[in-house]
Formats: sequence, structure tokens, C-alpha cells
Amino acid sequence: MIRKASALAVVLMFAVRAGAQVGPDVITGSLSELERWGTVNGYTAFSVGTISCNIGDQNLEWIADSNRHPVIAQNLYRLKDGQFEQIGMSWLKHGFCALQQTLCSDQCNGGFGCLDYLSVNCSDPYSAGLNGNQFGLGPRSEVNPVTGSFPWPYGDYPIVNDLSFRLQVNNRDLNPSRNEGALYFIEGHYVHRQDATRDNDNNNASYRRVRVVGSEPNYNLFFVDGTTTQQMRPAILAWEDFDSTVKSATIDVPSDGRFIVAYKVTDNGDGTYNYEYAVYNMNSHRSGQSFTIPVTPGAIVTNVGYHDIDHHSGEGENGGAYKGTDWAVTVGDGFITWTTDDYDTDVNANALRWGTLFNFRFTANVAPGLSTAILGLFRPGTPDAVDVDVLGPGGDTTVPCGAIKKFVARCNPTSGKVIGKVVTNNDAYDGLPVEIGIDGNVRSVALVNRRAKYSRIAGPGSHTVELVTPAACKDPIEVNCD
Repeated sequence: MIRKASALAVVLMFAVRAGAQVGPDVITGSLSELERWGTVNGYTAFSVGTISCNIGDQNLEWIADSNRHPVIAQNLYRLKDGQFEQIGMSWLKHGFCALQQTLCSDQCNGGFGCLDYLSVNCSDPYSAGLNGNQFGLGPRSEVNPVTGSFPWPYGDYPIVNDLSFRLQVNNRDLNPSRNEGALYFIEGHYVHRQDATRDNDNNNASYRRVRVVGSEPNYNLFFVDGTTTQQMRPAILAWEDFDSTVKSATIDVPSDGRFIVAYKVTDNGDGTYNYEYAVYNMNSHRSGQSFTIPVTPGAIVTNVGYHDIDHHSGEGENGGAYKGTDWAVTVGDGFITWTTDDYDTDVNANALRWGTLFNFRFTANVAPGLSTAILGLFRPGTPDAVDVDVLGPGGDTTVPCGAIKKFVARCNPTSGKVIGKVVTNNDAYDGLPVEIGIDGNVRSVALVNRRAKYSRIAGPGSHTVELVTPAACKDPIEVNCD
């Protein structure tokens, strides 16, 4: 049984959003402990303890020896040199019964013992030892995250060594001499059929920061002192939590699941820009098969890169194993596209499957503008692709009128300073310019954290403040400095 400090419990109670969700709703309430299992051929296996919470208004089934219990995925990520990559993944811990504890609420009235359900407002701890027990780990490939369904019993695969089925990481990705300044994040993610069918499955993943200790080959992971679990935030959001220049956008595929795209554009100061995209499949069964970014014709594109996470321990479908082949890339006709084989060609192609994150990157000699990325889907269905607004090379640099939430102006009579300010309705336009004019003096100002401001000493009297670009969005504002 996992013990927890009462102070931490209080923090986590208040972290859970107010008001229960309709139906059963499981979240990863805490990432509680870590365990190292051994090193084989340059790879090390770990596991993380998870504490689930039912923040819904109905009990969650937790029945052993059936498909009526949750499964738990564990993932590890690294933020290094402005790139957020997945470097480790586990198979799935299958639940078997639930204790009725009070991590996320003091209103748990679920009774005593390890029951075949998790009551409303109650929590259930699974230690790192349980989550790393190879006899309780099943393949991700058998679970449909959209419905939460899977066959029982799950597939029987041989245990080869200490790595089998566990969260395994290449030691090169942990070596401090190769990863100076890197930050690491571990993630727990519950999938449950009742939770999924009630559309409560987009809050199931949480992350916590960890650090690497030791030397080759004996690396270990520890939680960073003073950190807590970031509830209901998948680890990809740690990138923007630790880098304010990163933006993210969500794609919800109709009748399927969710992807999150995070991106960062870096001005190299020499007329070129680095474009970095991370695409995370949270719970889409259809999975990703291609990723496309528009590029201004004639742009010079260099340093094209790609990163994925390898499946392991023989996992795959229809008796085969998932491929690890890097996605092919083509540059031309105004686009850069990465792609893998489609479903009809190979069901075990290296698709962007649920619980995994792939990276796409390049350098271009064109400044960023608002662009539309296209994510092609792997499993057949409608639509065959979805899109999302991102910053890309040569995109539209004009902020649309519909994005302007507020345009205000004021004057400080003492100093005679006139200020005009623009606020947008989301941060997708950060980095793009707006033009603000004061008495005909126009200044181009880049949006930062949804805001842009221009001020100048105008002196006493009446002054006109205009939103010049985007044009014809807001009426001019008259301010008086007397």
C-alpha cells in the first residue's frame, strides 16, 4: 500500500477541477514512486507508481480477470535543446481491484478493502512494483482507446529479460554527458471503457518531472524535489509549461480520439528559422499516417529531421510486429510531408499510435506565418485527414479580425502618454504582427501571450488610436489627455 503525505493530498484535492463529471471519470491523480528494474544491452527498464481518482459521479468498474477494468500506460519524455521527444514507453498494466482512498477528495465513502469498483471521489494506488510486474502487463495494440475495449485474456507474450514489456529507455538518452541541460518528464495514462464511452477520456494523462542519477550503465530516475503531479495534463504540455515560446493546439477527430500538436519556431538570426513540431496521439484509434506543413514555393529547406519512439517486446497486430521504419519525407510543390505506409499496405506500419509522440523538424529561410498543418489518418474512415492551425514558413502573417478579442486605448494625463493595446482570443497568433497607430504614427508590434501594445508621448489634448492592421476590425478610439 502506498502512503502519502497529508499536505500533498490537500494540494491534489484542490488541483482536481470543481464539480464532478457526468458518468465515471478516471484521472491519474498522482505519480507516486519510481522503480528501476535493470539494464540489458544498453537499455534500462523503469516503472512509475500511479494513483487513480474517480472524479465523476458514478462508480468505475475495476473487475479482475475480465475486460471491465482500466489499463495503465507509462511514458518517458525528454526536453533538450528546444526539442521535446518521447524516449520510453511501457506496455499496459491491467487493473484487478481498487482500494477506496482519499487522494483527490475527502468525500470518499467507498467502503473498505480492495473492491471491484472505484467509488465516486475515491482513489486507488498502484505501486511502481505493481506497474512494473511483467506478469500483469499486456500489449497496447489490443486496446481501442476510443472505446476502452480489449480482449480478455490479453495476448500471451514471452518474458525474455528484465526489459520485457516495461518502460524501457536507451541509455544514450539518459547519459548526462550527452544530454546536458535536458529535462525529463514521466507520464501515467489510464484507459477505461466506461470513462471512454462517456467521453471523459481526454483528462486521463498526467505528468511529473524526474531527474537522471548515476553513470553508465547504472542510470536511475528520481522525482525532482519540490515537484508534484500535473493532473490532467499529458506530458506534451510540459513543453509549453517550461518554454513560453511553445504553442499547442488540439485536434479532435470526429468519432475517434484526440491529437495534440505543439510547436516552436526559433529565429536563428541569419535569415533562417528552425521549425519544430511534436505530434502526440493521446487516444486516437485511427492513428497518424502522414504530417504535412505548407512551405512557400522557392523556400530553401534544410536540416529536415524526424524522431519517433520504437515499440518493443514483439508488439504488433495480426501475428506480426510493429515496424520501426522512419517516415519518408518529400519536399516540393509547396509542401513538406512525412509519411509511412498506409493501413491497407501494412497494418504494422510505423503509425503514430495512441500514447506515442513523433517529432518533425526543419530549417527554412522564410519567416513564420499562420499556416495549416495536415495530419493524415492511418486506419480507414472518414475523414481521411484532419488539420490544425500552426506557425509555418511563409504562412499568412495577417491576424484575422475574428481573432481580435479586445482593442483598448487610454492616456495618462500626467505624462501625456497614450497607449493602444490589442488582445487576441487565443495564442495561436503569437509572434505575428499587428499595427497600432497613434495620431497617424503607426507601429508594427508582435503579439506575445495574446497581447500587443504601442505607446508614445502625445501630450495634452485629444488623440486618435487606431488598429491599422488587421484593417477595418475595430473603430478608432478617441482619448483625451487633458
